[in-house]
Amino acid sequence: MFAGEAINGIIGPIFETTWSSLKAQYHEALNETDLKQEHIKAQTAIEQASDQYCQTYVERHCNIKVLPGLMKEGMALDTIYTAVKFLRGSDFKYFSTLDNLEDLYRAAGNRRFRVGEDERQDGLTAANNEQYLMVLGGPGVGKSTFLRKLGLEALKNQLAHNLVPVFIELKSFKSKEMSLQQAIAKELDDCGFPYAESLVESMLSEGKMLVLLDGLDEVPSEQVDNVIEQIKNFCDRHRQNRFVASCRVAAYKGGFNRFADVTMAEFDDEQIEQFVQRWFSSDLDKESGTAKRFWEMLQQSANASAKELAQTPLLLTFLCLVYDRSQSLPPVRSTLYGDALNIILKDWAAEKRIEQDPIYQGFHADLEKVLLSEIAYQSFKKDLLFFSEQSIKTKIAKFLADTLGASQHLDGAAVLNAIEVQQGILVERATNAYSFSHLTLQEYLTARYISKKNLMQELVEQHLTDDRWREVFLLVSGLLEESSQELWLLMEKQANAFISSLKLQGLLQWAMNLSDSSLPSNQILASRAWLLKSVLARASAIARASAIASASGIARYIAIAIARASAIARASASDIDYEALSKKLEELEKQMPPKEAPSDEWQSFADQLIETFLTFFHLDTGLITFSFEEAQALAKYLYATKLIIDCKNAAVRVSRKEWEAIESRLLTPPNSITEAAE
Repeated sequence: MFAGEAINGIIGPIFETTWSSLKAQYHEALNETDLKQEHIKAQTAIEQASDQYCQTYVERHCNIKVLPGLMKEGMALDTIYTAVKFLRGSDFKYFSTLDNLEDLYRAAGNRRFRVGEDERQDGLTAANNEQYLMVLGGPGVGKSTFLRKLGLEALKNQLAHNLVPVFIELKSFKSKEMSLQQAIAKELDDCGFPYAESLVESMLSEGKMLVLLDGLDEVPSEQVDNVIEQIKNFCDRHRQNRFVASCRVAAYKGGFNRFADVTMAEFDDEQIEQFVQRWFSSDLDKESGTAKRFWEMLQQSANASAKELAQTPLLLTFLCLVYDRSQSLPPVRSTLYGDALNIILKDWAAEKRIEQDPIYQGFHADLEKVLLSEIAYQSFKKDLLFFSEQSIKTKIAKFLADTLGASQHLDGAAVLNAIEVQQGILVERATNAYSFSHLTLQEYLTARYISKKNLMQELVEQHLTDDRWREVFLLVSGLLEESSQELWLLMEKQANAFISSLKLQGLLQWAMNLSDSSLPSNQILASRAWLLKSVLARASAIARASAIASASGIARYIAIAIARASAIARASASDIDYEALSKKLEELEKQMPPKEAPSDEWQSFADQLIETFLTFFHLDTGLITFSFEEAQALAKYLYATKLIIDCKNAAVRVSRKEWEAIESRLLTPPNSITEAAE
């Protein structure tokens, strides 16, 4: 066993260096012959105990099975471990105001709640460089896994210092009678080391131990002060050794002056891809390219929210398990994100087996979802991703008073702290500034509130064409289950209001006439959408072309026009003669006036270009002469139509009859307006 061999090379010599002092302590009455025999017996016991210690460490701490309800078997730590990175410097906490955080997030233009360039360092490098290291991070980011990996690397003699690792779970400190030194001695005694207590004392005095203290946040609340004091005193007394501790950020109150504080970074793309490759590393997965397919799926824009969850190792594990079942991510994203939320609220705490203090009597996980949904919706509606601590505490106190009859004067700070520490769903980003841990979770909880409160009408009327609410629409459609068509009908009605002008009605009729009715319904819609989008873009481009006064501008426009004409011809009926159109455009390109030609000559050329498109696309000038308001209305209509289709694809259950009726009306003039025009 590779690690067993490695540890023999560490513990054996360490014990030898302490034997001379130990033998005098335990064998004063023995003669030299007996002492020698006792020494040989101890050496044999040490060798056997060394093997057992390594085997026990691997069995206890190196078999990863974070979600037993989903994982049939554990995975070896060395197989799945992905190198972690620590943050230094560019944390949100350098920025002090809510407005700063909002501005920085908007400027970053991504879905992550961190901005700027992260200054990162490799985790193992930091552990080699720092004698005292405090590893901080949110729930499920891999703090315990990192500490376990450090111990394994020490057993394999792969760290910069030859030390004996000992992994201590601080949640086991349930009484004042327990001490760190006793806990360490028990680890050695369980594996058969003779004179374990004296051996530990001797190794500590000689600086031969790597002490891994996992889960400061998991210590029972009544023992926290005692354990913190123990750790400080222990480190002071045995400062020749090396120490690594872990704690959730929200629970960390500082005060460990010897320790260098580092924060575990969320996974970046490189780490996510590495984790996926390691997860799907079986021969069958390698043969079928499972990791590559899953990674490519996460890269798709449609899965941006799922990829955001993948930045947390716990939720990335969940996504890998989900993908492994069916080789795809479920189309009903509301179910996926609901399961992810349950993992954070329930399953992870159960797996960690933390004896948590009750947040408030009667305040169970399902009720917590209701509270979090209310907070998410109210902030999202105000376009706020960050909110003050006081506003959350006020909402919590009011909610508990209304729901559980709690005192109106209840201090919501303790409840907020418990939610933050135990689940990490709400995170303090700066002093007095909070956000949800993931934008995806805020969107899901917002959608949950809307579906539970039946606020579809308000959602559609106020946010249908706001791209910031797109994900919420998709999630609401999934959460409504068989009632989702009610949402689509509201969206359809609102979309039709955008195309109330006769000109836009005529343009829709033109697209209907030009598209090939023999195609499948989804292809007909795609054809009409292509035509309408292209006319919208071309109307703007033609307006620009009319004002262009340079050959390069016209040439660039013709190149774009030829490419778009090709795409439109493929998406529409054969009424458009693409070959003839391309030929005509190429002829016009050769007839372009020289750069120094007068403006009226350029205007004449632009008019020919316009006439060419009108002819080949069977259009008249009136249909493509848009006002700014009409162009905006058509763009909104096309966006809303695409969103209706996406919502249908995100639904749990779709009535074929209901959908066919809605689909048949999409991208067609509304009957009421058509009849009025006649």
